[in-house]
Amino acid sequence: MQWINLLLIFIPIAFGLDHWHADPFIVFIASALAIMPLAMLMEKATDALASYLGPSYGGLLSATMGNAPELIIGISALNHGLIDMLKGSIAGSVLGTLLFGVGLSMFVGGLGRPFQTFDRDMVSINSSLLMLGTFSMIIPAVFDFTTDVDQEISLHISVTLLLIYVASIIHTLVRDGRNTDSIDIPPGHPVAKPKTKETPEWSRNTALAILAAVAVALAVVSDLLTGSIQPAADAMGLNPVFAGVFLLAMVGNIPQYMNSVSFAHKNKMTLALSINLGSTTQLVLLVAPLLVISGTLMGLKMNLLFSNFELIGVILSVNIARSLIADNRSTWFEGLLLIGVYAMLGFGFYYLPHTAAAS
Repeated sequence: MQWINLLLIFIPIAFGLDHWHADPFIVFIASALAIMPLAMLMEKATDALASYLGPSYGGLLSATMGNAPELIIGISALNHGLIDMLKGSIAGSVLGTLLFGVGLSMFVGGLGRPFQTFDRDMVSINSSLLMLGTFSMIIPAVFDFTTDVDQEISLHISVTLLLIYVASIIHTLVRDGRNTDSIDIPPGHPVAKPKTKETPEWSRNTALAILAAVAVALAVVSDLLTGSIQPAADAMGLNPVFAGVFLLAMVGNIPQYMNSVSFAHKNKMTLALSINLGSTTQLVLLVAPLLVISGTLMGLKMNLLFSNFELIGVILSVNIARSLIADNRSTWFEGLLLIGVYAMLGFGFYYLPHTAAAS
């Protein structure tokens, strides 16, 4: 997918459009296209660095940086005060990954094949973590008393999720320290071992320089993206929840979807699913808590209290995805079912009244 690097031309284009006060929708599209190759370059540089650090610490780096684009976009959204849209993007990432990302991988991978199989341990680990993430969204909704209490509950839950994430890392590193040869961590685990057999294309210093440059570029382009999405959504008559769930959430995940579909097409379904499921677990264990803590430090009311529509969508997507992958095999028709559910939820969110979206 070297062609995706050609999209880097949209970085100066996005800046030019913003400078000349072009239509916000055009600025948003240009910024979104610019973020795609930046996300791919960040992933490539991270993989190169991980190969130099060894299996354990390389896996830690890969897990931490896996959702860096979404975290950077989220912090930029906080700077613009787009809290409702940001929470929509968190819910949308769960919806999009479990329904559209997994569904598209199953559909493409299953074409021309009776069925595909994948690793049982990978499914078991991620299913447990996905349920944990769902609970972190349900609890603030159940104990919704006052704004201050919502913030405190969300902050405490966020710290708990981060501690669980750190505990999973420590658990993995301890296991690796005891016997690095006999342990094979499933690729969907948040600190799964990277493949280190191939010689990295970039040297350590080159990968560090590219990673630093891409992080800066991604932060600046994300500022253009989040600065244009609200006026673009207003111009199109879209409610902020839909804009977050189906526009903002999609931007940082497109490269991930492309990778997973490519692996599924090559009949590497375990790897394809682990990309999507692992990304979702990292989102709920690491990215969402960090955004809540960042919002609190910025004096913003960023919490884990999602709207009823977002919450129902997340619960549906988690349960439907878990039920379809529980037998450790998939078909193109099951993938089509997931995509269909994603489309139906999209229709519902699109017609959601602005007053209901704000509640």
